[in-house]
Amino acid sequence: MINALKKLNLFGGRTLKTGVSVFVTAFICLLFDLPVMFAVITAIVTIENTAADSIKKAMVRFPASAIGALLAASFYGLLGQNALTYALAAMLTIAVCHKLKLDDGILVATLTAIAMIPDFNSHYIVSFFMRLGTTSVGIIVSSLVNFFLLPPDYSKMIYQNIKNLFDEAADILEGSLPRCMNQGGEHARQMQRAYRQLTFQLEKTYQLSQFQREEWKYHRHSTKEMKAFQYAQKKLNMLQQIAYHLGNLQYVQLKENAFTNEEKKLINSIISSMAEILRTPNHEITDDHFLQIEQLDNEFWHWKEEHIEHPTKYRHHFPPQTIIIYEILCLHDVLEELQDVSKDRYQLIQIPS
Repeated sequence: MINALKKLNLFGGRTLKTGVSVFVTAFICLLFDLPVMFAVITAIVTIENTAADSIKKAMVRFPASAIGALLAASFYGLLGQNALTYALAAMLTIAVCHKLKLDDGILVATLTAIAMIPDFNSHYIVSFFMRLGTTSVGIIVSSLVNFFLLPPDYSKMIYQNIKNLFDEAADILEGSLPRCMNQGGEHARQMQRAYRQLTFQLEKTYQLSQFQREEWKYHRHSTKEMKAFQYAQKKLNMLQQIAYHLGNLQYVQLKENAFTNEEKKLINSIISSMAEILRTPNHEITDDHFLQIEQLDNEFWHWKEEHIEHPTKYRHHFPPQTIIIYEILCLHDVLEELQDVSKDRYQLIQIPS
């Protein structure tokens, strides 16, 4: 039934696990005639992205919840149920948990402390142990459900993100030269937004990769899956280098006639070729591209010799033209490495269309 619901794409895996955790927690509490509310609240906020996170944070949330419950019981015993009791219970729970480095349990602990105050009776010590027990049920159930039920697999999402990131990098590369050539306004803002989006998605994919590593510590995986993941990580690291050079291009401003028509034609041709290489799954570099890079490399040294010295003014170590050529050559170096890594391995992470 769980798999059937998942195939409907109506609920994600984490949503389904939250529902199951709430059901099991509520069932146990009702079976033993225990208060349901605290346990269910804890179960909802305890579901994490990975089984590893659930186990680690469960070890933090239990003592944090005990602190919250103890403080709530203490202030209720001293002050009764009033506004000051709520405020002191919340403030001290947060402060003590933070001081004890139980930050991952602050939310659960504070909710436990605040939610149990209205239901205290004259036997508030008994209420303390009862609320602590029901909170523990929520933590344990959610941790077990997160570990055994629908273990998350982020690999397909990572591989799809990497493919999309290469396409986005190609689009930004193709749009960077017109922006550098003093084409401002909306086009420049569009390129800056695209670059920010690229770096955001890159960081998100790194985070998913970390989730996947943590998940595999507790669940079995094949050698093929590991090889595909390692290959994807190498591509992701190269995307980071590509993003760095694309970022440098965002800040270069050329004058309209900075390059001759022949130089513009060569650079445009190389950029188009690079964009195509980025979009190609195996990132194969053609012989024509290598010849154009060799020609551009000669241009780099030509610009360095001709434009560094300014006898009547000052010395420019890197005029804008040289920076443009340098960044393109650096991008080519990354593409060469990318081609070498991708040989015979790109099929490992092919995404079905």
